[in-house]
Amino acid sequence: MAEITAAMVKELRERTGAGMMDCKKALSETNGDMEKAIDYLREKGLAAAAKKAGRIAAEGVVESYIHMGGRIGVLVEVNCETDFVAKTDAFKELAKDIAMHIAASRPEYVRREEIPEEVLEHERSLYRQIALNEGKPEHIIDKIVEGRIDRFCKEVCLLEQPYVKDPDMTVGELITSMIAKIGENISIRRFARFERGEGLEKRQEDFAAEVEAQMRQ
Repeated sequence: MAEITAAMVKELRERTGAGMMDCKKALSETNGDMEKAIDYLREKGLAAAAKKAGRIAAEGVVESYIHMGGRIGVLVEVNCETDFVAKTDAFKELAKDIAMHIAASRPEYVRREEIPEEVLEHERSLYRQIALNEGKPEHIIDKIVEGRIDRFCKEVCLLEQPYVKDPDMTVGELITSMIAKIGENISIRRFARFERGEGLEKRQEDFAAEVEAQMRQ
């Protein structure tokens, strides 16, 4: 068993925001492995957050983001349970980061349940024809199509997109980690994204990289 030092506990607290005893227990459970201890705490935090996720979140903010030069504009409504939390710097920063993510990643829906069935059926039809054109065996085409539908949903749904400031987590996982941190349910209700001359100017990949660089400053 590795020795758990005060310095290790301090580092884990700084990296996760968890309590001292929780950090000490996490390090003990993972034999002093810092990264595994972080995962351990995240798992515990996620479990706690899941219990809060069903609570009504009717407070919050409508945050805006205007990209340099006024070419891109985003409005997003992020809800929480109390006005007190809505006024905190941490919550406001979260809402601002989500607005900037929307500007860079161009989601079309908040969650996959919002995708109209006709859109999904259209995509399925396209993917089926593509699979047939590729010469895929008939008996596995349905599985291939559903796999591609899943990838499509992850591309167009905000909560399933890799978070631009930390692509190792999704936006949904970011929200869940904040629920665990502040102790209230948080939800993204809706958003609108506007782009001047959309599709006529700079390539989207260039713009996404530009916004991401700005967020990392």
